[in-house]
Amino acid sequence: MTVVRYQNQLPSLFDRFFNNDFEGWNRDNFSMTNTTLPTLNIKENKDSFLVEVAAPGFEKSDFKIELNNDLLTISSEKKLNNELKDGERITKQEFSYQSFSRSFSLPELVDDEKISAKYENGILSITIPKKEEAKPKTPKLISIK
Repeated sequence: MTVVRYQNQLPSLFDRFFNNDFEGWNRDNFSMTNTTLPTLNIKENKDSFLVEVAAPGFEKSDFKIELNNDLLTISSEKKLNNELKDGERITKQEFSYQSFSRSFSLPELVDDEKISAKYENGILSITIPKKEEAKPKTPKLISIK
């Protein structure tokens, strides 16, 4: 059985913005602790991209967002508090997301000086604005003389 990747005749900026290769999914979507990475949503409007990472239970200080050339890396290292009271022991532990790292190649069309992030209600939101020249222009009516 062959996996066929659907190709739109007019690829969107979204397709070029994020690497969505099937062959890299197993390698790129698991943390070093063999747990799955937090899920994310990517939205685009005329002015910007919005990356939303679902990471409940984290603190703002647990995240590191780094831009190195055109590579945006979102990572976190959360230390679990395994403090046990007298007479307690862990019989099963399923907490995940102890650490993860996820990287995206940004296109030249983004304004990397204005990238911003906030963490609220378990969602890390990263706003990546587009440069003015990348924003769609309104149609212009040209008069005929």
